[in-house]
Amino acid sequence: MTLVPKEEVDEMTGTIERLPGRCVQPAPSDWAAAGFPVMDTVPRTHGLHVEERLTDGTYVLLAEVPGFDAEDIEIIITEGTLSLRAQHGTVPDDGYVYGHHTPLPTGAKGDEATASYEHGVLTITMPVPGSGSRSQPSGP
Repeated sequence: MTLVPKEEVDEMTGTIERLPGRCVQPAPSDWAAAGFPVMDTVPRTHGLHVEERLTDGTYVLLAEVPGFDAEDIEIIITEGTLSLRAQHGTVPDDGYVYGHHTPLPTGAKGDEATASYEHGVLTITMPVPGSGSRSQPSGP
């Protein structure tokens, strides 16, 4: 554990008090800069390149997830949101977690979703009754 010298705390507090509308507590980035020990254990999260399509009543999401095994990819569909998370094993070797969250089209049937993973591309498909067509790339 690293302790911050009193002079640095006084300096941070003085800076914060001079900025109207700021809280009295130091920002988390100030703690990190001072060597806040927990920040060293937080995995860094990166986005995934994702393309979405809604065609003829079917929603399709394509996500580029190269270098992972299918067991390393978690798909969660809940309350109208699709979430992806990929990491190697239980603790990422490189310290990174890759993820993406996207709202699903209204009426999407998440309980009928199917997924396949081939050549580093994850494909998730689900029916959306009474929908039109749209295509939308979204990145990290």
